Amino acid sequence: MSKLKTAREQKNLTQEELSEKSKISVRTIQRIEAGTEPKGHTLRALAQALEIEEKSLQDMMAIPEPEVIQEVVPEVQEKLQPEINYSLVKIINLSSLLFILLPPLNILVPLLLMFTMKQRNNLVRQIISVQMIWTVMAPIVFMLGIFLKLGRQFTLVLMIVIVLSNIFIILRNAMEIDRNKKMYFRLNFNMI
Repeated sequence: MSKLKTAREQKNLTQEELSEKSKISVRTIQRIEAGTEPKGHTLRALAQALEIEEKSLQDMMAIPEPEVIQEVVPEVQEKLQPEINYSLVKIINLSSLLFILLPPLNILVPLLLMFTMKQRNNLVRQIISVQMIWTVMAPIVFMLGIFLKLGRQFTLVLMIVIVLSNIFIILRNAMEIDRNKKMYFRLNFNMI
């Protein structure tokens, strides 16, 4: 209940009566009772109409109302805010390194580890999403390199650069997770 409403009801006044007495519109009184803080002329007029000191009314308005706290069932709370074990997150991230030459596995292994290690948090989803993007982009870049017909040496160098880029992404993210508990290379969205 609003503090102004409490003070108004103690004086046995309706909003309309307080409006007439204070020369403040009913709509303004409704807004204040809904939570808007009165200032200046409005505060003075309401305090005078309620026959209380301005400071007293202002102090009443400043006191926050007690909030209703609802108990959250532990299982629901766990789903709302999963515990992040950063050591396990790093293991999940580094597991992609083992299967860097087998692109579907660099996604599937971290995905399986996410479920078995019970790390279904946003950070792990980002790790898997980055691997998914890399897995899609790597063959596209490779095919573009082949279509340029710059020779076998270029194709070999391109393959090595593609693989090294993923190694760099994985290792750089592992370092950032270790230092700052976040990813260095991340997306603005999750693919899973």
